[in-house]
Formats: sequence, C-alpha cells, structure tokens
Amino acid sequence: MKNKILFFLCLTSVFSLLSTVLSGCGYTTRSMLYGKYDSIYITPFLNKVDVTQESFSANKYRIYRPMLETDITKKVINRYLFDGNLKPVKEDQADLVLKGELVEYRKDPLSYTSNTEDVTEYRINIYVNLSLWDKKENKLVWEEKNFNGNYSYFTNLDANSSNIKISEGTAVNNAIEDLARRIVERTVEQW
Repeated sequence: MKNKILFFLCLTSVFSLLSTVLSGCGYTTRSMLYGKYDSIYITPFLNKVDVTQESFSANKYRIYRPMLETDITKKVINRYLFDGNLKPVKEDQADLVLKGELVEYRKDPLSYTSNTEDVTEYRINIYVNLSLWDKKENKLVWEEKNFNGNYSYFTNLDANSSNIKISEGTAVNNAIEDLARRIVERTVEQW
C-alpha cells in the first residue's frame, strides 16, 4: 500500500511539473501591438535644444551637436526595420505616428586621472520628448518626456587598463543606437 501511495505522489509530481513546463509563464517575443497595428510613420525629429539658455553649474555640460536630430530619425527608422514588429511607411499609410523632439545633448565627465584633472571617461546622454499617436482614431497612445539614450566611453587609458578608447563620434553613434533601441522597445513591448 505504501508503494502505491509513493508511486501516486511521484506520478502526480511529474504531471504537475510537466504541465507547468508545457504551459510556460505567458512569455512571448511577439509584440503587444500584434494584430492592432502593422505600420508606423516616424516624423523627422525636431531639434529643440535651447542653445541660448544662460549657463550655470547644472547645465555646464549641455552642448549643441549639429544634425543630431537627423541622425536620431535615421537610427529610429532603421531600428523599426530591424525589429520587424512595425513597418516604417509613409504617413498616409501608417497606423501609428511617432513624433519626437531632441531636447538635450550632454557630455558628462564620469572619471578623472588620479594625478591630474584630465577626464578619462565621459557619458553621452541624449534626451528626447516622444509621443505615439493612433492615426486612425487620432488619439494619443503614450507620451514620454526626457526619454534617454546614453553611452559611456573612455578618452585616456592607463597602461594597466583593459578598457577600449573610442572617439566621441563613435560614442555619440552608440548613444543614438541605445536611444533608438529603447524607443522601439517602448513602442512594441508596452510593459
């Protein structure tokens, strides 16, 4: 009798484990927008960086970078193409419209050399305001202020350092890629 009960408990445990494994936890790689929206139009990002603002300590690392808004627009479109959940199309064919404004570009120092005041590491931060619109219903789907993409890089390395030195241009490109990836994730995943 004991063996039958033990066998029954083991069998029940195996079936419970098997049903849990087969049912999963509901995770999918498919977009939350699947079925409702197929296409998106990305308006050219506008440059709203205020270069006339008076300088003070909190914004002394805020700078202007020409044509940054154009680079952001191109990277966002390319990221939607890469992702594949929403097809970038012309405005008259789109289900969704993404509007964006570049509001800030910063180059913040993160670390310095030990014996001098030379900066060895910077972080590029790019801030944008975003809004996603349902074109069919002409309603706001979501809006984000000061949405950020960033990248840290080293400019000066010790002989003992294993970090890789890269140019500011490469770091800016990587920060734009990070921003584009985050924008697409925010659009399609809808956590």
